[in-house]
Amino acid sequence: MGLDVEKIREDFPVLKKTVNNKPIIYMDSACMTLRPIQVIDKINEYYREYPSCGERSLHKLGKRVDEEVEKSRNIIKKFINAKRMEEIVFTKNTTEGINLLANSLGLKQGDIVLGTDKEHNSNLLPWQKLASEGVKYEVVMSGKDDNFSFENFKEKMNRGVKLVSMVHMSNLDGTTTPAKEIVKTAHENEALVLLDGAQSVPHHPLDVRKLDVDFLAFSGHKMMGPSGIGVLYGKKDLLEKLPAFMVGGGTVVDTTHYEAKFEELPQKFEAGLQNYAGIIGLGGAAKYLMKIGKENIEKHEIELNRRVTEGVEGFERLSLIGPGEAEKRGGIISFNINGVSSHEIAMMMDEMENICVRSGAHCVHSWFNAHKLDGSVRASLYIYNTPEECDKFVETLKRVIDLMK
Repeated sequence: MGLDVEKIREDFPVLKKTVNNKPIIYMDSACMTLRPIQVIDKINEYYREYPSCGERSLHKLGKRVDEEVEKSRNIIKKFINAKRMEEIVFTKNTTEGINLLANSLGLKQGDIVLGTDKEHNSNLLPWQKLASEGVKYEVVMSGKDDNFSFENFKEKMNRGVKLVSMVHMSNLDGTTTPAKEIVKTAHENEALVLLDGAQSVPHHPLDVRKLDVDFLAFSGHKMMGPSGIGVLYGKKDLLEKLPAFMVGGGTVVDTTHYEAKFEELPQKFEAGLQNYAGIIGLGGAAKYLMKIGKENIEKHEIELNRRVTEGVEGFERLSLIGPGEAEKRGGIISFNINGVSSHEIAMMMDEMENICVRSGAHCVHSWFNAHKLDGSVRASLYIYNTPEECDKFVETLKRVIDLMK
C-alpha cells in the first residue's frame, strides 16, 4: 500500500502557505523535518492543560505530566522495539546522546574507537576529544562504489577496538551501513556498538533487538518531533554499569553534604528539569510515523529519488555524490555543478521557486576536505513530497544550470 501523500500534506500547515503566489517546496528534511498538526497539538496540550513540573510533584498537574512522559517513553520503546522502558533515555538531541556515552564509557589509553569516513561532526568530535586521554580514533574508508566497505571494516576490527561508533544512514549521501553484520563482527571481537540513527530512525524500519545494537542515538527534529529533544537507547545491563554524566536535580534519590544516592534508570541520566513539551511531542511524532509505516516511507522516498535521479541524468556539469542507484541513497540527492558554488544554487532555487534545499558541508567537513570539495547541494525528501515537486525541482535546476553557463 502506497502513501496517500495528498492526505498527509493536509496535516502540515506550512505547506498551505505561499510566497510570491508560489507554494513552498520543502526538500531539507535531512536537516529538519516539518511538523504535522498532530505533533503541534500535542506540544500545545502540555502548555494549555498541564504546564507543570513532573518528577515527584504530588498535585494533579504534576501527576499528569509524569503520566504523559511515561506514555511517550513507552511509545518510543515500541517505535524502536526496545525491550524495556528503562532503556529509553531522553536527551536534547543525537549530539548530546553521543557525548553522554563518550563521557561515561570510561575508555582508556590505547582503546580504539572505529568510525566511518562519512561521520557527522556529532559522531566524530566526541571521539577526537578523547585523544587527549590516549583513546585512538580510526576511520573505516568507503569502497570504490561509495558504499560501506565490509572488507575495510574487518581489517580494522581487532580486540583493541572497544567501541564501533558509526552512522547508520549518512546525511551526506543517504548510504546505509550494514548494521546487523557490523554488530555481529564487533561483538565477536568483544566490542560495543553505537549507531548514529539520526537519519535512519525517521526513514527506515529499525529494530534494536533484531540488530542487537548496544546503543542508538537519534533526534526528534529529524522525525517530525520538536527540536531540543532526542533519545539515547542502551541495553539495560550496559546503561546500569555507566556512571551518570550530567548530575544534579532529578538524578538523585537523596544527598548529604558529602555524598549522593543516584536514581535508577533512566532518571540517573536525565539531569535537571526536562523538556516535557518536547518529550510529549516526540511521542506524538513516533505515533504518527508508526501509523503511516516506515516501510511505506522508505518505498516512497526511493521512488521520489529515482524520479529526480532520472530527471537530472545527463545534466551538464552535474556530479552526484554517493552511489548512482537511487535505491542506495534513500531520500537524499547530494550533488555539485562544476564551477558553481553550492550556496549560489541553493539561493537561486529558493528565489525562483521556493525550493528549500541545503548547501555546504552538512556537518561532514572531514569527508569534503578529504575529497577536496567545498560542499554540495543536498535535496532530502520525506513523506510530504510529491512527484510533481520532484519534477519542479528538476526543471528549476535545469534553469539554474542554463543561467550559469
